[in-house]
Amino acid sequence: MSLSATDKSNVKKLWAKVEKQIDEIGAESLGRMLVAYPQTKTYFATWKGELNVQNDQVRKHGAKILNAVSKAVKEIDNLTTALSKLSELHATKLQVDPGNFKLLAHNLILVLAMYFPADFTPAVHLSVDKFLAAVALALSENYR
Repeated sequence: MSLSATDKSNVKKLWAKVEKQIDEIGAESLGRMLVAYPQTKTYFATWKGELNVQNDQVRKHGAKILNAVSKAVKEIDNLTTALSKLSELHATKLQVDPGNFKLLAHNLILVLAMYFPADFTPAVHLSVDKFLAAVALALSENYR
């Protein structure tokens, strides 16, 4: 799936706002995924407490994830290369089911719509969805 110039512009404009609240949006996105899709908790078995938005480890890792997405936004024309080390880590060491990238993307889209309702038009939604699908594909590169 290729991103048009409009898609890239839409993603970059929205992400400029996201970066100002990256900790909160990351925590909310990861926390929602862990609650809505409890099977994803298996990758965080060593974490203590209820794995939700209020959990400090969820908050920290959610911010880490969104910082990686920020890097992807900056490298939007070269996602596979930009995310190659993360792809290798998730495929070989962490052995994360690549389907989880799509689950997280779904939750991130939901959170973006909640945080930025005026900016999250149908066109922006489509652009962000395409971008996150491309990110998920790049992260799955080392699984093949």
